Amino acid sequence: MRAVGQLRWFRLAAGLGFCLALTLDALAQQKLDIAPRVTVAIRDARLVTVSGETIERGTLVIRDGRIAAVGATAAIPSGAQIIDGKGLTVYPGMIDAATSLGLVEIPAVAATVDQGEVGDYNPNARAIVAVNPHSAHVRVTRYNGITSAATMPDGGVICGQATFINLYGTSPQEMAVVPSLGLVINFPRLNLGGGGPFAAFRQPPPANIAEAIATRNRRVEELRQVLREASDYGRAKAAAAADPNIPRPATNVVYESLLPALRGEMPVFFRADRAQDIRAVLAFAEDMGLRPIIVGGNDAWMCAAELKAKNVPVILTGVLDLPSREDDPYDVLYENAAKLHQAGVKFCISTGDNGAHVRDLPYHAGMAAAFGLSPQAALRAVTLSAAEVLGVSDRLGSLDVGKMANVVVADGDLLEPRTRVKYAFIDGRPAQLTSRHTELYEQFKERK
Repeated sequence: MRAVGQLRWFRLAAGLGFCLALTLDALAQQKLDIAPRVTVAIRDARLVTVSGETIERGTLVIRDGRIAAVGATAAIPSGAQIIDGKGLTVYPGMIDAATSLGLVEIPAVAATVDQGEVGDYNPNARAIVAVNPHSAHVRVTRYNGITSAATMPDGGVICGQATFINLYGTSPQEMAVVPSLGLVINFPRLNLGGGGPFAAFRQPPPANIAEAIATRNRRVEELRQVLREASDYGRAKAAAAADPNIPRPATNVVYESLLPALRGEMPVFFRADRAQDIRAVLAFAEDMGLRPIIVGGNDAWMCAAELKAKNVPVILTGVLDLPSREDDPYDVLYENAAKLHQAGVKFCISTGDNGAHVRDLPYHAGMAAAFGLSPQAALRAVTLSAAEVLGVSDRLGSLDVGKMANVVVADGDLLEPRTRVKYAFIDGRPAQLTSRHTELYEQFKERK
């Protein structure tokens, strides 16, 4: 029996060792994927700059990680690698502005999920330290022309700090464009349950509506109190710094992490969908002196006037969702982007996904284009508008000289499912366009 047991343990250890070897080999291969920056000229291609006019036949030059030249007569530097762009179109890489990419691998396997911390108030939790650069979702997403993303923690009321990453790198630090992008808050909402075509499978409405309202209001006041205490902490620190006779308060990592948002140095991403919650966020942010960005925004079209008046941007994550109310028309969320655009509200389009379906970003924008949003505005909603909402438009989002060379070259309209991305450059580095999907395709395409 002992010999049998030892044999089983030996087999188990051997199996674990084999799996570890495969994992290390895969990581080593991915590490080799990181290429140096190159000097490249894409000539005779259609250049969709997004920020200006489309150049039907021109040249784009990439050098030292930046876009060095764009135009019909752009000079090609000596020694540059030349890509023949005939029949191809060059776009800025797409940006998904609200994901959990890199924080979640397999939702059903807890060991692969690092999306949030225990407790309700964790502003000191930074998503950048938890990003998995070797996530299978990164290469799958990159293959579809998405070159960067904002990834956000979840859980509790104050979830932590979002980060903005390029989808290329062997470590979170290599991927980071803005390590601490903004604070993420799940604004306390009134859960009335019901609504929508699958209402029977959802949480039923509370038996006592008044009690539900009181609970929501209490949680909002708790959030307000935490922010006020952090503000008081900041004033006490400033007073101690100005006058050595005033005792310095003990360091509090929670309050310390809230100070940049309270000073207006970073935005606050509020998750809110219903009109009543969006309006509550607007009032709350104004009262606390915060710079709000609405994430979700399914009912944003109903609050368009208020959002426009207060210049609050919206990251739409529900373009492909089902209507949330039984009496809503089927296309209410498909048309949301067009209605915001018509009202002059600053917005962008996101999948809002935790990883596996971030690759579908162009199809979210494409659906919005099919329901009232112009094709130009739809493309802008996943490139330059996304960069503007996230505060990185000085570096990304369009084909302008001096911007980071996040560039994709495709054989058609970037928002069309039939289009294939032929080349991708991230920070001026050629990105390998292979993924788990392409590997499986190559493996089984000849199978009979």
